[in-house]
Amino acid sequence: MAKRSAIVEMTSYGIYSEWDSKAKQLPKIQEFTTKVPADEDIEFGFIINVKKAKGEVVEFCIDHPGVLGKKGQVLEPFTGDLHVGSNDWDFYLGDTIQLLDPMNGFESNIGKWRMTISMKGRVVADKTFDVYSRDEGEFWKRRGF
Repeated sequence: MAKRSAIVEMTSYGIYSEWDSKAKQLPKIQEFTTKVPADEDIEFGFIINVKKAKGEVVEFCIDHPGVLGKKGQVLEPFTGDLHVGSNDWDFYLGDTIQLLDPMNGFESNIGKWRMTISMKGRVVADKTFDVYSRDEGEFWKRRGF
């Protein structure tokens, strides 16, 4: 008997509350968006729900725009894999804006961040976030002026 295909649905994407990777709870969505300000400690990404795929392997990739590490080197895309834990499984893929290179500020974070999840060599979730630098006018506009 053939195994049924997995069902993958992106349930939310955008800016989230702070995420603790050791906690069982996923972060809470704060704002649905693909535009992310390059402010320190902004958490962004997406959550998927996977059904009928317990034990399958998901591969993930966060391809960031030339983010610089502590020693000034350009960091490679962040990749990994893990097993689907149940037949109704939620997974958060995200990242945080960090100031790793104080000499360049947040400038190395600005640009397109593409996050993908694949199963059996096929992309099942894909979202690109535009991380941008706020200008002073936007700062005051967000405060109601």
